[in-house]
Amino acid sequence: MSDRDRQPPVTDPRPDPRRGFDFLELNQRTPKPRTNRGVTEIRGTHYKPLGIRALEDTLEAMGEYIDTLKFAGGSFAIMPRAVSAKIIETCHAYDVKVSTGGALEHALMRRGDVVDQFLAEVIDLGFDTVEVSANYISLPQDDLVRLCEKVVKLGLACKPEIALRSGTAGGVVNAADIESNDVADVAYMIQMGKRYLDAGAHMLMVESEGITEDVTTWRPDVVSRLVDGLGVEHLMFEAADPVVFAWYVRLYGAEVNLFIDHSQIYHLESLRSGVGGGGPLWGRVLTYNPDAG
Repeated sequence: MSDRDRQPPVTDPRPDPRRGFDFLELNQRTPKPRTNRGVTEIRGTHYKPLGIRALEDTLEAMGEYIDTLKFAGGSFAIMPRAVSAKIIETCHAYDVKVSTGGALEHALMRRGDVVDQFLAEVIDLGFDTVEVSANYISLPQDDLVRLCEKVVKLGLACKPEIALRSGTAGGVVNAADIESNDVADVAYMIQMGKRYLDAGAHMLMVESEGITEDVTTWRPDVVSRLVDGLGVEHLMFEAADPVVFAWYVRLYGAEVNLFIDHSQIYHLESLRSGVGGGGPLWGRVLTYNPDAG
C-alpha cells in the first residue's frame, strides 16, 4: 500500500443538511450565504468561553443557522495565536465568517502604525470582517469614515457600530445612573450610518445600550427611526437576552438580523423557524414567500 493510500480521506466536516422530521414544515429561511436578511452573528469567547471543541460541536449541530462568529472584547489578544487561527479555520469549514468585534479601538488608542499592524494581522489570520467601533473613545466622524474606507480597500468587510450611548458596554452599570449620559441622538446615528454605508460598509451593528440594555424602559422609538432612516436590511441588532431577540422578531419578523450569544443559537433559530420560541410567540412566527421552491 502506498503512502497516498494510507492517507485518511478528506471529508466535508458539515453534516448532511437533511433534517429529521422533515414532514414538519418550517418557515422558509433565506439560505446561506446570507448577506442582509436573516443573518445571525454569535458572540464567541467573552462572558463564556468557546473553545475549538465546543465550537465544532455547535457548528456541527447548528452551523447552517450561523453566519458570523464575533471575537468579542478582543479575546483573540489573550488567546494563543494558533487557537485563534484554528477557530477561524473551523468557522470557514462551516461557511461561517469571522469578525474582529470592536477590538480596533485598542489599536486606535496607540500611536504609530499600530492600526496598520492590527489590520495586517487580521488579514494574516483570515478574518473576514472588521467592526469599526468608537464606543469608549472620541473620534471625529471623518476619521471613522476614513477608517471604514481603509478596511474596505483592504478587501475586508466593514461592519461599523452605531450607538446611542458610549462607554457602557458589558451590562455592568446601573441603568438609573447613566440614562442621562446618551452621547448621541437618533438623527446622529442615522447620519453616521448613511456615511458608513456610502463608504462601503455592508451592515451596521446597533448597540443595545440605551435601547434595550441599561435602561428602565425599552426604546422602540429609536429602533423604528433607525429602520425608517437606514433600512432594516442594513441593520444588525444586538440582542443579548432571549426576551430581547424575541421582541425584535415580533416587531420585524423571522428574518431580522441579530447578534446573540453563542449559547442562544438554538433558542433563536427555533423562534425563526416557527418550531418553538416559548411564551406568546409560540407557533405564531410565520414567513410568506410565494416564490420559494
